Amino acid sequence: MSLFRKKSIDELLRTTKQGKTLKRALGTWDLTMLGIGAIIGTGIFVLTGTGALKAGPALVLSFIVAGLACAFAALAYAEFAALVPVSGSVYTYSYATLGEFVAWIIGWDLVLEYLLATSTVSAGWSGYFQSLLSGFGIVLPEALTAAPGAVPGKTTLFNLPAFIIVMVITFLLARGITESKRTNNIMVVIKIAVVLMFILVGVGYVKPANWQPFMPFGFDGVFSAAALVFFAYIGFDAVAAAAEETKNPGRDLPRGIIYSLAICTLLYVIVSGIMTGIVPFKKFEGVDHPVSLALQFAGQNWFAGFVDLGAILGMTTVMLVMLYGQTRIFFAMSRDGLLPKGFSSVHPKFRTPFGATWFLGTIAALIGALIPLDKLAELVNIGTLAAFTLVSVGVLVLRKTEPDLHRPFRTPGMPWVPLLAIAFCLFLISKLAPITWMAFFIWMAVGLLIYFVYSRKHSNLSKQGE
Repeated sequence: MSLFRKKSIDELLRTTKQGKTLKRALGTWDLTMLGIGAIIGTGIFVLTGTGALKAGPALVLSFIVAGLACAFAALAYAEFAALVPVSGSVYTYSYATLGEFVAWIIGWDLVLEYLLATSTVSAGWSGYFQSLLSGFGIVLPEALTAAPGAVPGKTTLFNLPAFIIVMVITFLLARGITESKRTNNIMVVIKIAVVLMFILVGVGYVKPANWQPFMPFGFDGVFSAAALVFFAYIGFDAVAAAAEETKNPGRDLPRGIIYSLAICTLLYVIVSGIMTGIVPFKKFEGVDHPVSLALQFAGQNWFAGFVDLGAILGMTTVMLVMLYGQTRIFFAMSRDGLLPKGFSSVHPKFRTPFGATWFLGTIAALIGALIPLDKLAELVNIGTLAAFTLVSVGVLVLRKTEPDLHRPFRTPGMPWVPLLAIAFCLFLISKLAPITWMAFFIWMAVGLLIYFVYSRKHSNLSKQGE
């Protein structure tokens, strides 16, 4: 009953051939779109303003720092994803390298990341959607516009738009990855076009004087903003969750992860530079639509509606990919016996984890509708940074314990790239607020309780007597 019993790589691959398999339908283009769909959303349309208050015009450096942490971790993810093309992302990789107990911890950690990220973004989506509706003279009843207590001075009971959008996404994911990827690809193309239009329109209104002083809060401000805007990068790891549904994992997964991360980092740096060049950074105080504000400063109000549309589509694809990743991790944990078997049942027609999708989607929708989530960005960040740290450790461990494995993609610069990923992630974690650590430890305590009461005894490895 060892806490650190492991599944071999061969056993992981054999699991995918024992009936509960998912449909392979994704190529490099789809995976790149999946990654961009998850990354570009709340970060670029909302957090750029909040980050500017912490770093000033040096926000561009904050995005580079956060992007470097992700880049080093992405190279480790790419090696693992190509080596073990099995659903479950870093949870699965940890099971093979660090043992069952660590795999459970990281799986429970990813539940926090993906589920709460979906709920958090749904609340932001609701705000932009209601803003768009108001342009057409449509106003929802006050009670259905936000979660209870979310808006001071107003009697709000239920965030109806947030609930509905998550349930629509749940329906798409339950129907199948082919339908979901088509929807995602279309929305990603539109929102990238909106971002590119903002760049083309906004660059002519930049005033270099607004970039002075460039670093008003010093490096502390840059690093604090990096820890916050790290939320903007959450999602590229969801590409790895699609391993079991990828046509050619050894080639397509590394490309999808790296391409999506590189494209989004470039767009973040350019957009944040243009925004702080148009608007003095102090004017972002209390603003939840910084891109629209920049356009208003530039006198381009006609384009604000397009930005609202881009934000809505951007957040929609983030929720789609986050919930997708969540269902695949639940599927993998259930297939290993760590969660009830019902979560790994595959629909005979759609070849999707049907029950898990509807269960998790409903929970995410209710959380977004009933709980104010304005403080959850950092909580989601700490879960993600912990996951990135563990996968980097896993690459180092596996290179030592099983050096002769065939690796379709090899992380370059060993061992320095994984070590840099670990160092960057731990450094950013250290910049998060103490309340974030407290909430994270409470969540982990609940996970440990579930593991020792249920999962350890019902694990497939436990039943095999290993």
